[in-house]
Amino acid sequence: MNGLSLSPIARRRWAGASVLALLVAAPAWAQEATPQANAPTANPTAKVTAEQPTPPADPTPDADANPDPTSTDTGADEIVVTGIRASLAKSADIKRRSTLIVDSVSAEDVGKLPDVSIADSLARLPGVTAQRVEGRDQSLSIRGLGPDFSTTLLNGREQVTVGDNRGVEFDQYPSEFFSNVNVYKSADASLIAAGVSGTVDLRMLRPLDRKERLFIVSGRGQLNGIGKRNPDGERWGYRATATYVDQFADDTLGIAIGVAAQESPTNYDRYEAWGYPSLTNLSQNCTGDAAGPCVLGGAKPYVQSNMLKRYGGVGTIEWAPSDDFHSTFDALYTHFKETQRLRGIEFPLAYNVAPTAGTVTVTDGFVDKATFSPQYTVQRNDLNDRESDMFSLGWNNNVRLNDVIQLNVDAAWSRATRQDELIETYSGTGYGGTGQRDTITITRQNNGTYQIVPTLDYANTDIIRITDPGGWGYNGTNAVVQAGFQNRPKFSDDLKSLRANLTGDFQGALGVIKGWEVGANYSQREKKARFTSYFYCPSGGGTGCTVASGTPQSIAVPADVVLDDQVSLAFLGVPRMLTLDPRGVLGLLTPVFDNRPESLAKVWSVQEKVTTGYAKLVIDGLAGGKAIKGSLGVQVVHTDQSSDGRIAGLNGGVVTLSDVSGGAKYTNVLPSATFSVELIPNGFIKMGASQTMVRPRLDQERVSQNVAITPGNVGAGSDPLRSPFSSDGGNAQLRPYKSTNIDLSLEKYFTAGGYVALSGYFKHLTDYVDPNNNVLYDFSPLLTSLTPAQQAIVRAQNAQFGLFKNPANSGRGEIMGAEATASLPLRMVTAALDGFGLFGSGSYTHSAVRYDSAPATVQTVPGLSKWVLNGTAYFEKNGFQARATYRYRSSFLAEVRGLSATPELNTAKGETILDAQIGYEFQSGALQGLTILAQAKNLTDQEFFQYTNGDPRQVRRYQRYGTDYYLGLTYRF
Repeated sequence: MNGLSLSPIARRRWAGASVLALLVAAPAWAQEATPQANAPTANPTAKVTAEQPTPPADPTPDADANPDPTSTDTGADEIVVTGIRASLAKSADIKRRSTLIVDSVSAEDVGKLPDVSIADSLARLPGVTAQRVEGRDQSLSIRGLGPDFSTTLLNGREQVTVGDNRGVEFDQYPSEFFSNVNVYKSADASLIAAGVSGTVDLRMLRPLDRKERLFIVSGRGQLNGIGKRNPDGERWGYRATATYVDQFADDTLGIAIGVAAQESPTNYDRYEAWGYPSLTNLSQNCTGDAAGPCVLGGAKPYVQSNMLKRYGGVGTIEWAPSDDFHSTFDALYTHFKETQRLRGIEFPLAYNVAPTAGTVTVTDGFVDKATFSPQYTVQRNDLNDRESDMFSLGWNNNVRLNDVIQLNVDAAWSRATRQDELIETYSGTGYGGTGQRDTITITRQNNGTYQIVPTLDYANTDIIRITDPGGWGYNGTNAVVQAGFQNRPKFSDDLKSLRANLTGDFQGALGVIKGWEVGANYSQREKKARFTSYFYCPSGGGTGCTVASGTPQSIAVPADVVLDDQVSLAFLGVPRMLTLDPRGVLGLLTPVFDNRPESLAKVWSVQEKVTTGYAKLVIDGLAGGKAIKGSLGVQVVHTDQSSDGRIAGLNGGVVTLSDVSGGAKYTNVLPSATFSVELIPNGFIKMGASQTMVRPRLDQERVSQNVAITPGNVGAGSDPLRSPFSSDGGNAQLRPYKSTNIDLSLEKYFTAGGYVALSGYFKHLTDYVDPNNNVLYDFSPLLTSLTPAQQAIVRAQNAQFGLFKNPANSGRGEIMGAEATASLPLRMVTAALDGFGLFGSGSYTHSAVRYDSAPATVQTVPGLSKWVLNGTAYFEKNGFQARATYRYRSSFLAEVRGLSATPELNTAKGETILDAQIGYEFQSGALQGLTILAQAKNLTDQEFFQYTNGDPRQVRRYQRYGTDYYLGLTYRF
């Protein structure tokens, strides 16, 4: 390129920007679409029907309730476009007809969203990104705000989750069960439980919208391109679904039934750095320059193999015996089980011993190479099992009371339960760093991770024993021989709701004010969490696994727990390690209940009783010769929240537990206004102004506390940071995050299909939760836990005042941004390009959030990428289809589970992902109805990186998933 040299990342960004520039440059010769009659609308939880009397403008239109926008009537024959083009056309129709600012993903056919999962599909929408969790797109951010700031609805109803908090894990929903998924980015008074960042609404198929019997079966195989990483893992998977839809009684009764089964493997290499101390002072963090070069403090490379098994079913009964009554009952159930096998070695390195003199090489403030000796290591053979069940029931009834008024009543119940088992087992050369030591050399690689080369054979059972190699076991008062550990968190989530609303038209001339809607919703939710954990130590003596009581410090590795094939960590330089059966190892050990205060405090429940009343005026008419639709409304939300839990502490070596309760009652008033004006034929300007709120994380609302007493801090002075007393817990009186929102969208739709849109938004955030808030607290009642001499010192230094860490609504700030979208079938350019098309979007988001505790510091918002680019190029014609999808997001603050499943936030590097698919549908002959589809995900083999201390060189985590390949068949009877 005449001297221009681009790095791989730069080339990816340049390619994405080029694609986006082509997409947003809409052809000037595109024809304008013929104006369409006003589309029918209804309550968010009700079906849209063409027979309804002048209904209000609906924030949640249903594309399946309207004629296919991609169909054209030729008179003698009807030509129907299906597949990718139909999906994009339906999504565009939903966006055009909605008075809210919305983006949608629609199924290409019954039971077929256009990607591998719901999260994959949503991540293609403008302003929406997905963080990969365990190799799968999972955690969604909308307009720069993570899953804690959005809500997810199922057919307009708020749902429970199998996750730790409120954020929905989209893997719990089989994508085959949904006809379309809408992401609302502005709010309406009738949109109950709208989020601050947006609202995701999953919409199931409605059988009476189909005019024929359907029976569709599909099967798909999966292959992990990276290969099986553990001998007891898998690299092959499958997915099978069946859907049946039929109508009876002169098309007044319809049923839809779907079943799905999935076994999906994931294999990946992972690396975690413990930290980066300064080479010149190993007790301090490095500065990354000549004064404080960074050296690797420790690392744990792993290989991981996951198997996700999910089985589910869905059923819908729809009954419309007359134009005056319509009833729909939905049921959904999923069973979800995931098994994770993790094996690796922990290397303490500089946190254990300083690098050997003369072996250190430093470049630009970073240690590139060093040798550590003598060094101990900790081998890990771990197993995580996660099993959950979720069901959701909903019953909606719509009654026409007279010519102008309708009553809608909706009842729903959803429940989720989850049980985890997290097993850790440890082995090494001896207890507490004893036994044979190793000499380890590390070399920094181009991607920031380190190659780690040992000299010992870590698969040799003559030198490796089951033990606590680091001497890490501690029960709060005494050292224990922790050769294994088991954590068993358990969650349940239950949500019931009842909603009723009346809609009607005004009789008489009120200008553009055409209708009204009033309603109320009552919901009752309870989430419970209970953690129990156990130490495991060698059998044969001692009590409570303590070292002092004579517990054996190690046992030999029996042959029956050793697997035939040994794991390799060759991606970082370790040729092999001892590969054990974790459950078999646990069976050799003795369990002792973990009664540390920090473990016992992890028992809590949160209850929320929420009553919402709302009213709105519906706008639909002409103003200044222009068609205008929208609404003016208000919600009044009363909340009664409470929490039950424990205060756990350690007093004189004795664990104390106290039951505790707390809560709050409060009312919020949330006004909203939406307008959609058709300035030119099929050219709209949409505006929204609203106040919205979203409740904090459920674990932040817990009342539980863990009180810590550290006698070693006695005599450290009056600084509360070094007080002998501290406490860490939740806040049962937390209020919701609140946001004042301004939204604007310019949209233009074309005759040949497609559209271009430009959106902007501003959010003023208040009551933002500071999760690290600390308050000064007088711990004088706990002085009796110290000796009389210690008490005298504390009183003399006034050190009884310590810090109580609890979240508080002490933050505020702004988020603003812009989004550009283009959906362009290229037949609008020339008939020769019929079947080709482009879809792309780009967004920019800026945030400035500050806490009262540090008003000069701008906080990084979790999940926010400043730049997001998406581009899709496709071809579909005569049964053949092909598509390539490009996604780029800049760096963002990512949440990953850390030690003991505790959420940990670190900055993730920007990433580029390329997916592709190709398929063929037989449209005639003996194979008519059969479709073959091949897909590939992550063709760029994009790794996941996290770094710490704001320095991309300080890699905290690295994960490589490889490319997944899929091959499937679908048959439509």
